Amino acid sequence: MDPIFANVRSATALAILLLTASTGVRAEDLPIVGTGDGIEMLQAVADSYNAEHGQARVSVPPSIGSGGAVASVGGERQKLGRVARPLTETEKAQGLVEVPLIRIPSAIFVHRGVGVATLTSAQVAAVFSGGIDNWSALGGPDLKIRVVRREETDSTLSVLRATMPGWRDLVLTSRSKTATTTQDAIATVRDTPGAIGFGPFSPNLASDFTVLSIDGRAPRDPGYPSAVTLALIYKTATKDAEASAFLAFATSDRAGQLMAERGGAPLKP
Repeated sequence: MDPIFANVRSATALAILLLTASTGVRAEDLPIVGTGDGIEMLQAVADSYNAEHGQARVSVPPSIGSGGAVASVGGERQKLGRVARPLTETEKAQGLVEVPLIRIPSAIFVHRGVGVATLTSAQVAAVFSGGIDNWSALGGPDLKIRVVRREETDSTLSVLRATMPGWRDLVLTSRSKTATTTQDAIATVRDTPGAIGFGPFSPNLASDFTVLSIDGRAPRDPGYPSAVTLALIYKTATKDAEASAFLAFATSDRAGQLMAERGGAPLKP
């Protein structure tokens, strides 16, 4: 080989190696993109898989929402996605397939300084509609209620509307902050005195917030109505051996145990 071309090839290979190292991305990475619901659960599953199986390193990037997962996998930019809502018939017709993993109860949580641990479903509806705007009306301190809501397409809001009494046609107060991701909602409630928000249940929430019991039931109690189903999605045309291997592990008993330890509930309660 001509020494000049050999040097060019070596320089190119070195440049690619340095770029890969600087971005932390490897050619064999398998990112699971999508919803922020259940991100801690799926990260635990990915960590276990990476330690025990396969050549591809599975990663769970920050949330881009269920819609982002559908767009990325449907557009064949990613092999696997994570969603917290059912696929539509139109999405299924495009070749997308969903694999349900576990139920994640919806949680309504408040800033630690609120001092309220249980509400009725009617009280919760009144708070989020703006009908009650001070915690003193609910047995708490004289403190303004700061409502943190989600966009109408959010999976947790959708399930609250479908299952929580009084939420189907509830008009959320205009005096509220709209969080664009689960992480944003959690950070806003944590950092805002008097705040209340909602999102997927995780045992870790209890370390930073008071997770409310509703009508005397905690999120994982039998009879607590609101939950989303965490599912993986793939497109038949792009499902390969690496994606198939992770799907098999994610639906195993071992993965189910890891998700249950982090707040998940069986698909059939």
